[in-house]
Amino acid sequence: MTIRFAAIGFAHSHIYGQVNALLNAGAELVSYYEDDDRLAGQFAERFPQAQRAREIAEILEDDTIDMVASATIPNERAPLGIQVMQHGKDYFADKPGITSFEQLADVRRVQAETERIYTIYFGERFNNHATVKAGQLVHEGAIGRVVQMVGFGPHRLLGFLERPAWTFDKQYFGGIINDLASHQIDQFLHFTDSTTAEIIAAQVGNFKHPQFPLMDDYGDFTIRSATATGHIRVDWMTPEGLDTWGDVRLFLLGTDGYMELRKNIDIAGRPGESHLFLVDKNSTRYIDCSDAALTYGQQLVDDVRNRTETTMTQAHCFRVCELALQAEAMAVDLTPDRNMNLGR
Repeated sequence: MTIRFAAIGFAHSHIYGQVNALLNAGAELVSYYEDDDRLAGQFAERFPQAQRAREIAEILEDDTIDMVASATIPNERAPLGIQVMQHGKDYFADKPGITSFEQLADVRRVQAETERIYTIYFGERFNNHATVKAGQLVHEGAIGRVVQMVGFGPHRLLGFLERPAWTFDKQYFGGIINDLASHQIDQFLHFTDSTTAEIIAAQVGNFKHPQFPLMDDYGDFTIRSATATGHIRVDWMTPEGLDTWGDVRLFLLGTDGYMELRKNIDIAGRPGESHLFLVDKNSTRYIDCSDAALTYGQQLVDDVRNRTETTMTQAHCFRVCELALQAEAMAVDLTPDRNMNLGR
């Protein structure tokens, strides 16, 4: 059975990774909707096989469509997902897929009522060869039981990619932790084999971009599960001298060794992406990750077809969202000239 899908909303370029993951797994792109003609035109140029719908209802009411992928403005993703599920379709949102506790409660309720899939594209884990390889090695016991994860998710705000207006106002994405650090929370639960966790402390601030007072450009927090701890930092302060949008790092400490992942760049080192270094009782070595197949798209298509949860469980997806929202809500504001507070 061929899985047929549509795409709605292209506010973030992650939609191309989402669509390609499904296409590479044999799914069929049927149609798309985007009210911005420029974004719609760019999408049509990449995927001429799809028909542009005149309105979202055309897609929702098409009973031949199994799934909808979306990278619309973040605070519009959950309401759209609710409509999609209520029309009997599975939903594939870009991160962050939920931007408030109210949205989370509504999505959980409708997902339980409809039994449709509500999944989120945590591309930093699913679409990076080093991260996939690290998952395989951890599963094989290469560094023993993971007891701590440290993750850094730096980004460049200006000058490398064109950023839409909603990027500069946290009401649209739920805050820097909810947006950027959802990747790291997903990985913490995954690598430490934790089904739940708690946020111990969190901080945010705007240190570099006072011209954008409605956003934060820095956030960090400490997370703990029953078996592991983690520290996560995200920011919008990558300097212009770096040849990519951010030097994303992940450190995994195990009982028998440790790993470092340099996901986007090995500064002043090897060219390219997806670098993995491993230290254990036998050696210190660099691991080639080129053989780590990116199977996420195929797994997701199979989940739609077979009603399974091989990409991630629904509980995991919602737990990531909940923890991100909790960290954002409890974060102390360190911005100069703003009042310190706990209930932002």
